[in-house]
Amino acid sequence: MATISNTPRPGYVWDATDNVWYPIGVGGHGHTDYITQATAVNPTIIDAKGDILTATAADTPARLAVGNNGETLVADSSTSTGLRYTENYAAGKNKIINGDFGVWQRGTSFASPATAAFTSDRWSIVYDGTGATRTISQQTFTPGTAPVAGYEGRYFYRFAQSVAGSGGSYNLFQNRMEQVQTFAGQTVTISFWGKAAASTTIVKLNLEQDFGSGGSPSAAVSTDIASTNFTLTTSWQRFSVTTTVPSISGKTIGTTTPGYLGLRIWIPVNSTFTIDIWGVQVEDGSVATAFQTATGTIQGELAACQRYFYLHASTTANRAIGMGCYTSSTAAIVGFNLPVTMRVIPTATVASGTDYYKLDKTPTEDWVNDFSLASVSTNRYVMLTNSTQASGTAGGGFPVFTDNANSSMSFSAEL
Repeated sequence: MATISNTPRPGYVWDATDNVWYPIGVGGHGHTDYITQATAVNPTIIDAKGDILTATAADTPARLAVGNNGETLVADSSTSTGLRYTENYAAGKNKIINGDFGVWQRGTSFASPATAAFTSDRWSIVYDGTGATRTISQQTFTPGTAPVAGYEGRYFYRFAQSVAGSGGSYNLFQNRMEQVQTFAGQTVTISFWGKAAASTTIVKLNLEQDFGSGGSPSAAVSTDIASTNFTLTTSWQRFSVTTTVPSISGKTIGTTTPGYLGLRIWIPVNSTFTIDIWGVQVEDGSVATAFQTATGTIQGELAACQRYFYLHASTTANRAIGMGCYTSSTAAIVGFNLPVTMRVIPTATVASGTDYYKLDKTPTEDWVNDFSLASVSTNRYVMLTNSTQASGTAGGGFPVFTDNANSSMSFSAEL
């Protein structure tokens, strides 16, 4: 059986430079110093909270500075460290539809709109008092002047109050996010860019939880957000605030519709001002990340808006509407396709005027002035009827066209 001696034996360390083992204590290979050199990195390489220790090559440590709030770390072989931070443009994080004010189906300028009127899609204004003159308008960014480099917004929202009016206690514009369950009980961050013709203060931000309709839904809950007196200057700035959306525990949601979470931006009353807004975002978490539209695409954002409102308008005559037939000698019915399924059964508004719509039949064309909604569903198909002006033979079919540049049909399923 082998005998193990108690005689002390030296330890050895590998010297990668000399490519040889050295006994501990020989030359610069002291036990404690060598271990420190072999296992520790100079701590001064890290300069700030969140810095990452990485490398630019083998055995060459380097510092990657912490990124901006909300950015994501990605691999990038073109950088010295092979890593970089980038903006988070994930679609779906923002629950505000048309937060970049890219969709304006109803028009591009609204002079003294009534309270509760919609302007840019998904955005309505609410106010009281008398005598004020308000104009809501679409404004176009000069190329290269949008507030975010790398995200060139096309339009922004302008609220101009040129006559102060009197007796006002509230003045606001709002966007309602479908379903009161949205962000309930969660921490969210609200952000937007704003500027003004002269220094102007956003009075406050406010969240409204509406519990829908049908049955016996709970009463709406309105929550002011603390510390939101944002002062707009003549230059674009981004503002953000983090808050907690109230829980809906113990609340009753409507059986017909599930309500909404509304973001309301309160602006001055009984005064004059011009403010510009762009890039409104409401997202989960305590950090304002890079702005992104709700859907991430132009077509997606338009379709999302059309779930609540759709306008079929004509700028010229002879724009096709659909196919129809005579149900009697004086009545006609027309099938009309909606581009998307709407939130609820919509209400229709049809522009009316002399010879607005043409029932294109032979040998004689038939003009009618308006249509009404005959039968409708949410899923893309409605029926339009005219029961007094049509003139034809029961059972006869025809294509239908607009016959006037002002003719239009709108369908609304707004919250």
